[in-house]
Amino acid sequence: MLYIIIAVLIFGVLVATHELGHFASAKLLGVKVNEFAVGMGPALFQWERGETLYSLRILPIGGFCAMEGEDDDSPDPRAFGRAAGWKQAVILCAGAAMNFLTGLIVMALLYAPAEGFAAEVYGGPVEGYGTEDCGLLRGDRFLEVDGHKVLVYGNARFYLNRAGDVLDFVVERDGQRLELEDVRLPYQERTDEAGNYTRLRGMTMGAIWEPAGLMDKLRYAWDTCMDFVRTVWISLGDLVSGAVGLRDLSGPVGIVDIMGEVGSRAPTLLDAMWDLGYLAALIAVNLAVMNLLPLPALDGGRVFFLALNAILYKLFKKRIEPRYEGYVHLAGLAALMCLMLIVTLSDVGKLFGR
Repeated sequence: MLYIIIAVLIFGVLVATHELGHFASAKLLGVKVNEFAVGMGPALFQWERGETLYSLRILPIGGFCAMEGEDDDSPDPRAFGRAAGWKQAVILCAGAAMNFLTGLIVMALLYAPAEGFAAEVYGGPVEGYGTEDCGLLRGDRFLEVDGHKVLVYGNARFYLNRAGDVLDFVVERDGQRLELEDVRLPYQERTDEAGNYTRLRGMTMGAIWEPAGLMDKLRYAWDTCMDFVRTVWISLGDLVSGAVGLRDLSGPVGIVDIMGEVGSRAPTLLDAMWDLGYLAALIAVNLAVMNLLPLPALDGGRVFFLALNAILYKLFKKRIEPRYEGYVHLAGLAALMCLMLIVTLSDVGKLFGR
């Protein structure tokens, strides 16, 4: 139960952090903010400072930043809708930027005590698979696999599993960068005399240990977050292609459950906090990417309309009326709420189906 409560708080902080990005950038760029709230539901505490009402609300599941003229045509000269286009774009993107920055800071803190990091290398051929002359040499450090850069430990194996029979590699050998093209390493299916089934490429993976200084740790934290971004795009591609279905998605209920389960399974409290921190960073970066998708009701959808209006005004001296854009975002919000409901019901079904 303790880890579930911690997971709920972490999830709420990440959403509130997103809104903090909107709030800070709006204040910086002179856009009027009517209210900034941490949490949702009825207000526990409220105080007004200047033109902004600040509130702490009872449910620790997010927050909001209510800007003047955000959803209507306000006559206030400092309204969001009357700000320059570039200011609106910065404010809209600031929430995602704050989420990414949060993930980066969390990973930098998690890696701070590390003395070094593991890197994947070629371990050698498997006897009997005919891969001795594939071009790879034992100890080659993987830099790219099938066009994908190896950012963190585990990337090489991951992209090997997703690749076809013929691959391209970029490796480091004796301190030199080497490109290997059209390396044939097909999966081979075998069944031994005992009936054990295997499906292997005929190669093994090894690892080396690389000591890390301060800059190495910061770079590895950045690479980890960029790998999170890439993972989100891969997951979206799998969803569109049908490789995964809606049942494989998780909403807030599923995420909190996963975080609680991860925390409870950790052998020590320190391990639990590290695992929860890692998941928090992953979710933070995930929120950053998802919010910038050009879909109605999301920040990315609003940025899309800004760009579309800029093009229309340049070509025809006309813009889309705010109320029509509002209808589109309202429809998008309804669709997202329906999707969230489906995913939440699926998460609840998984919980009771255990």
